[in-house]
Amino acid sequence: MSYDGVGPRAVMRSVAFLTAGALAVPLLTGCGSEDETSKPLAGQDIAPAARAQVTQGGTLRWAVDTVPETFNTFQSDADATTTRVAQAVLPSLYRIDENGRAQRNPAYLESAKVVDSEPKQVVLYKLNQQAVWSDGREIGAADFAAQWRALSGKDSAYWTARNAGYDRIEKIERGENDLEVRVTFARPYADWQSLFSPLYPKQVMGTPDSFNDGARRKLKVTAGPFVVKKVDRKNEQVRLARNPRWWGRPAKLSEIVLTAVPREKRAAALAAGKLDLAEIDPAAAQRIDSASAAKGAAGPRSVASGSSGAAEKKADDKPSEADKADKASKADKADTSLAGFEVRRSLEPAYTQLALNGADGPLADERVRRAVARALDRTELAALVLKPLGLPAVPVGSHLALSGQEAYADGSGALGGQDTAEAQALLADAGWVAGGPIKEETGEKAAGAKGEKSKDKKSDEKKEEKEEKKEKDKNEEDKNKDDDGTYIVGQDGKAPGETTGGKELAQDGKQQLTHPHQGGAPGAYAPKGTAAPAGAAAGALAKNGKALSLRFVLPSGPGSESLRQVATRISRMLAKVGIRTETVKVADDSYFKDHVASGSYDLALYSWPASAFPATDARPIYAKPQPAADGSLNVEQNYTRVGTDQVDQLFDQAISTLDEGEERDLIRKADTRIWAAAGSIPLYQRPQLTAARKNLANAGAFGFQTPVYEDMGFLEKGARPAAHPSGK
Repeated sequence: MSYDGVGPRAVMRSVAFLTAGALAVPLLTGCGSEDETSKPLAGQDIAPAARAQVTQGGTLRWAVDTVPETFNTFQSDADATTTRVAQAVLPSLYRIDENGRAQRNPAYLESAKVVDSEPKQVVLYKLNQQAVWSDGREIGAADFAAQWRALSGKDSAYWTARNAGYDRIEKIERGENDLEVRVTFARPYADWQSLFSPLYPKQVMGTPDSFNDGARRKLKVTAGPFVVKKVDRKNEQVRLARNPRWWGRPAKLSEIVLTAVPREKRAAALAAGKLDLAEIDPAAAQRIDSASAAKGAAGPRSVASGSSGAAEKKADDKPSEADKADKASKADKADTSLAGFEVRRSLEPAYTQLALNGADGPLADERVRRAVARALDRTELAALVLKPLGLPAVPVGSHLALSGQEAYADGSGALGGQDTAEAQALLADAGWVAGGPIKEETGEKAAGAKGEKSKDKKSDEKKEEKEEKKEKDKNEEDKNKDDDGTYIVGQDGKAPGETTGGKELAQDGKQQLTHPHQGGAPGAYAPKGTAAPAGAAAGALAKNGKALSLRFVLPSGPGSESLRQVATRISRMLAKVGIRTETVKVADDSYFKDHVASGSYDLALYSWPASAFPATDARPIYAKPQPAADGSLNVEQNYTRVGTDQVDQLFDQAISTLDEGEERDLIRKADTRIWAAAGSIPLYQRPQLTAARKNLANAGAFGFQTPVYEDMGFLEKGARPAAHPSGK
């Protein structure tokens, strides 16, 4: 399952421009100061070393999730490995730094700036005069123009997954010389720095046939520190070799071999000496930590003599003492082999959220959604996942940025923190009361539109209670075992591409409730005087004869135990305010397609990657769903189906201003509105655990930063990397 990825820009989205209108949206109060500069919660952990300390040559064997189906990052089936290859072999005019901010890449750009804003926005790019493609041709305006035409959305023959920003370009011209490119926009575009990264040669972008098929299985022409040397699909490897035409700092490594290795097999591959670098789960991290700590203290136990007799054993025989000794010896040997590795820790540029489906059912009432949010102790949930790993257990305060990024501000105050009484009051105001009569339903009616309800409710409840007890008992033992959040939209290819579209919106004019004693968003609190129902936590709440029960859909795969632990803790928190949950575990391969994307859930846990360009990339995630021409609902990437006209207009204003400070303020205002709507509740930033050979420098847990491939390599004998950011 993918942990690194191309981000939401790899998924199809609407790029329709909506007129902002005259709606005045006041700034909603958050927990942080707008002028306060945030810092990443955890720094990158890559064993940084000066290039002089890194040996020349060597092969880095790096575990990835897949050998990609395409090397064209602008196609719908591009994945995390597609992006990893593109970063190493193609131009990126801007790279993301350790604070999650876009920085000019001097290997390709001498400068880039807006030289005109009236009557139209014009950006002038001045290219590095040494920048050439691997076939010797200079990078220039023809490549920019070919990419614009392919991604503009005007020619349906190009099978593109996204065109945000490119659809706003009016023309691309050569400047005063071959090293200058002038890009004129038909409409202002704040996130112009997001464009042309990566940049493909005109040989790939020039025609629909070359775009659709030419870069799927190979990349003949590139322009990075590495080139694609060989794609071995039989052995599931992509081999990158040092680019002899690279004009920048020469790559230290001779080769990088990207090998597809399942997460659960990576510890064994590391122990067998087949990998040098791999993202791992907490269980593997614990093994590596233990092996490193035990090295030199006591040697591995000797292998028990004699045959284990496995061939003669019957199916019902108990393991012999020889079996146990042999198994323990093999485990010790594997762990000893892991002593040459260390775990590099950071936080991924992605956050896990609780999604609330507001399309129908109880959660269509925003008071119920807010009650769910007010029932959650987000700090406790963050600590459950991050504290055992030694990472900062701080809940995420924004939907649109993470701590360290310029747009970040804690907007959760627009909704409010954990408050059981307030949650119960919101539910009471919505008509859900304790002790009300409940009509029993049977058959298809009981199953409901969302389907898959249990036929034997009592049996299911007993089973769920048993599972929760078992999970609770194992919590301390297993909390480091598996990944916290398997699913990142747009990075693992499991979220289907959505159709694009959009229309100009009118103000919805919905009346919202206001609590006179709170400073958050209108409607975030129950009206003054609303009583919390007595004994709500003791039994289910009911309304119109129906119990308040929410269907909590989760993936059932072996890599999601920790995610299910979070869900169990959430269910207990909701029970305290009278909300029952029905946990439904589904197959991993159907989790997104058949449940989240289709709207067949009430509650779900999944993650979104952060972006340096939230005005562009986050808009389709929170855009108000619109009716399509065929009568269906176009939700873009808004799988909660919760959106407002105000949020849409704030995004439109943000993407159309060329004032960076104004854009940042508008993004923060949009975030507070998203908090107030309570369609999704950010919980925690995802942990990033990477096993790395101890002498590998400038690689590991990258955090926000785009990897600098030319600086990676193995330390010279006797050289030591810079101190670990945590002081270890």
